[in-house]
Amino acid sequence: MTSSFHDTRWTLVSRSRGDDAQARAALSELCAAYYAPVVAFLRRDGRAEDVARDLAHDFFAKLLEGGTIDGADPLRGKFRSYLLTVLKRFAANQRERDHAAKRGGGIAHAVLDGGSEQTGAGLQIADTSIEAPDAAFDREWALTLLARALAQLERDMRDDGKSTHFDALKPWLTAEGDAVPQSEAAARLGMSIEAVKVAVHRLRKRFREAVKAEIVQTVGQAGDVKEEMEALMRALRK
Repeated sequence: MTSSFHDTRWTLVSRSRGDDAQARAALSELCAAYYAPVVAFLRRDGRAEDVARDLAHDFFAKLLEGGTIDGADPLRGKFRSYLLTVLKRFAANQRERDHAAKRGGGIAHAVLDGGSEQTGAGLQIADTSIEAPDAAFDREWALTLLARALAQLERDMRDDGKSTHFDALKPWLTAEGDAVPQSEAAARLGMSIEAVKVAVHRLRKRFREAVKAEIVQTVGQAGDVKEEMEALMRALRK
């Protein structure tokens, strides 16, 4: 039910260009949708949890101040890619400022990276078992998108008066389905097991449509939807 979804991310970007209440509300919604992926990137980029969260707030505050978001253009592709590019620039600038502040303090700082193996003075070998910042961003983006799609599907079904069906069948939209016998859902809904199987199939189809609708909001062209769906699946497999 695409019509029931929020405005697209690119529509929100357009509305966010300005100083009025509508612009700030639009940009605030963008921030809420991408806060977790930004924190994940910053964590994998070497920041502690509390520092990453503080920097994420700073990052979005700069967006809310205006100007930065003006470079976003739906004709250039996916909003996710645009935001990640801006985030990388922000993180690099922040690191440069931190290093400059340390140099200005007149104290020599030795960098010890707990995520690397050191074989000698100044020589480090990266630990390939640690997830890269880009991959962490994409994975959290995928999980956030799935959560938003699931929440929208739940709202739609409750609006349709099918709350009981959703609650009973929801486990088969997540990993919980492997641990729940379908006979329990059948008894709860007063349906046969075969009918439950059909209902689960239909619900999964609606969920896929909800996921696709979420993705449509974030791309500039229809042709990007398939590519972004594939990116989502890759992110979840990592």
